[in-house]
Amino acid sequence: MIDNQSGGCHMADLIRNTIKRALVTSTIALGVTLGMSGATAHADLTPITFGNGLMATLGGCQVPNTFVIDWCTRQEVLTQQAPLMLDLNPVGTTIIALGAGLYDDGTMRPVLEDRLNATLALARQYPLTQIITSGGVPRAGVTEARAMKEWLIANGVADGRIVEEGSSTSTVENARNTAALLTERGAQGAVVVSSPNHVERALTDFRTAVFGRIPVSGVISTG
Repeated sequence: MIDNQSGGCHMADLIRNTIKRALVTSTIALGVTLGMSGATAHADLTPITFGNGLMATLGGCQVPNTFVIDWCTRQEVLTQQAPLMLDLNPVGTTIIALGAGLYDDGTMRPVLEDRLNATLALARQYPLTQIITSGGVPRAGVTEARAMKEWLIANGVADGRIVEEGSSTSTVENARNTAALLTERGAQGAVVVSSPNHVERALTDFRTAVFGRIPVSGVISTG
């Protein structure tokens, strides 16, 4: 008889050791890539963002396996710092701002404004990066995606940089619907922006939705 608990622990150890080996052997390769791409050292290039970047790509988070994705995502350190992929590939990466329920009159709650402030900081830092606002559930005829887009435009982001995904009603739908847009647009990476208590779950959903086709990283807002 197989001990399920022991089997689960063995599997976790196997994944952990595989990831450690991948991180060690890929550190040099990533450093070479940075040099060859001409990317300059950025203020957000820190041990945390470097480690998260490796996990998001070579560490197990970019695989078509929900168990591994869930485990890998829980190993990352949530941060407000810009992910490494935005320095490496600002044009091919897409920033995704996740919605939150609007008030009945269609105005935004503070939690959504916090997410948008984090999105705006990234948009200003990486002016060549496209943005998707994701969220449905309209109030007073306004979807979360539309409210977010209008806020970003009012704060100086060009209309042409922003695409709305205004039909989703949950994080899982955010991920599935946005994944289709990412494929349609030929995106090579994605950065999900949301609240500290939401990003980890959102990353798991988005990484599952893209089925390992592209790397997905996260940025947390202040609240």
